[in-house]
Amino acid sequence: MKNPRAEYERRLAEYEAAYAVCERRHLRLGSVKLGVVAAGLVLLWFVAAQRTIEWEWLSIPVGTYAALAVAHELTLRKRRVAQTAIDLYRRGIARINDNWAGSGATGEEFREAEHVYAEDLDLFGNGCLFQLLSTARLPMGEKRLADWLKHGSSREEVQGRQGLVAELREKLDLHRDLAITGQELRARIAPHTLLEWAERPTVLPGIAWRVIAIALSLCAATGMAYYVEGGSKWPLLGVLAVEGALLGWLRKKSKEAITKIDCNAEGLQLFARILERFEREEFNSERLNKIARELRQADDGAHGVDRSGSPQKAGPTKASDAVQGLARVVYWVDARENVMAKLAELPFLYTLHVAFAAEAWKRRFGAKLRRWLDIAGEMEALVSLGTYAYEHPADCFPEIMAQGCALFEGEALGHPMIAETQCVRNSVRLDEATRVLLVSGSNMSGKSTLLRTVGINAVLAMAGAPVRAARLRMTPLAVGTRIRSGDSLQEGRSNFYTEILHIRRVFDLVGQGTPLLFLFDELLDGTNSHDRRIGAEKLLSSLLHAGAIGMVTTHDLALTEIGGAIGDGLKNVHFEDQVAEGKMRFDYRLRDGVVAKSNAIALMRMIGLDV
Repeated sequence: MKNPRAEYERRLAEYEAAYAVCERRHLRLGSVKLGVVAAGLVLLWFVAAQRTIEWEWLSIPVGTYAALAVAHELTLRKRRVAQTAIDLYRRGIARINDNWAGSGATGEEFREAEHVYAEDLDLFGNGCLFQLLSTARLPMGEKRLADWLKHGSSREEVQGRQGLVAELREKLDLHRDLAITGQELRARIAPHTLLEWAERPTVLPGIAWRVIAIALSLCAATGMAYYVEGGSKWPLLGVLAVEGALLGWLRKKSKEAITKIDCNAEGLQLFARILERFEREEFNSERLNKIARELRQADDGAHGVDRSGSPQKAGPTKASDAVQGLARVVYWVDARENVMAKLAELPFLYTLHVAFAAEAWKRRFGAKLRRWLDIAGEMEALVSLGTYAYEHPADCFPEIMAQGCALFEGEALGHPMIAETQCVRNSVRLDEATRVLLVSGSNMSGKSTLLRTVGINAVLAMAGAPVRAARLRMTPLAVGTRIRSGDSLQEGRSNFYTEILHIRRVFDLVGQGTPLLFLFDELLDGTNSHDRRIGAEKLLSSLLHAGAIGMVTTHDLALTEIGGAIGDGLKNVHFEDQVAEGKMRFDYRLRDGVVAKSNAIALMRMIGLDV
């Protein structure tokens, strides 16, 4: 088995050494630059005050300083790259050491209060699964990963994704390059709004009017030069009058053509650089190679003529080059508020030319932007899962069985967000014979954690990721949970009402084509024991009749007797605890049968309550 920690530590040491070299060079160049400035000031004194040296001698310190400034900037860039790589490998080592919480994107924007399992399984938020998994740089990559976690995929998609993740986990240079690419950019990109702009029809007239606008700008420049040289002002005024009429006609349309580009140029530059990195990567799988070829051949090439007038076709444009071209347009759009751009509005039709350029880009590439955004999102999400797979080599890919009777068979299951040194693993089997596990046990014995362990591994499996288990076999499953809930003063809901509303959403998953894996913690805990037992019997019977499998926890021992009403498909299992030397001790091991005791009274006495 590979040792990812050792590889990361080796790479970390290399970049720390490179950073140290850059730091020393930075200090030396800074000192030399100061020396050159001092020498230049002395030379200037001899030139200006003493007049003993000709002015031409000042070109020596000026040229030397310019060369040093270029070398210094290159050194600072290398230092930034080294620092970014250092941070990358330190975060990777922290993830391997289970010290990752609080570092990285939390995915808060993907939270849904009404989702059937995301809140219960801690998918999003600080210290949650998304923060552990995501290495995406673009919002498309984050959203794609979040979608895989929230909705799962088909068996065919999962199996195909597993192969891609397995290939990408070995591409450590690709992981690094994606992390350090464009680190200095303050990127902002809103994919949905950008797509809305790219796929809307063009509003400006055709290319003939763009040629006319260019001709008018050239005429304005010629008229200005003619007037400055002492010629008549009327040619210039005539051109300005025509331009004014053209602007009056197209002003509203030109603004409409560019106002919906909701991103900054640096965001598009980052997008372009990430696409470029995927374009030049060599892959083994046909699927990934097809994606790379598709990016390298964004179109069939621009047509033109050679010097003899014969038709000529340029090479295909890469997706990264096309997006870089849009970034340049956005730079021009953002520059409209500059004083120089405003001064150039009438004589040179600045906004109109920018709008024509934006629409020319849209006509050529607008229909392809959705695909490029989709590719970037998928590849970043795959690289995130590949990075996780590399850093956790003991985690296995699950075996996704053909659709049939619902199955979940996990050996040595662990929770991926619990440190390996603290994680106690248990095996769980749900199949045609054992449809429901009723888990009894005292408070803090591990019941809720077991539900979350089963649920989060099922979610990882249906996303195409490795799972924290020695082995996992399962059919495609739709996950529905009710592990935590509470009352709501704002909405006037009690804890019980909130619980049954959530259970209703879980029931809505039944009959949608994929068998349900339900996970209920302290089922119907908010009502009396009599109603609880009757309600639990009916709920579980309905779920089993619909082909679902699942787990239910309880500390109410009366609920463990519902097996007779439900049938042979229910199995009782439990967790135990021991009180030794005034302390409660748990081993978190799952055992067959019903728990024989409760620890509530012992816990109350341990904290000093007189009971």
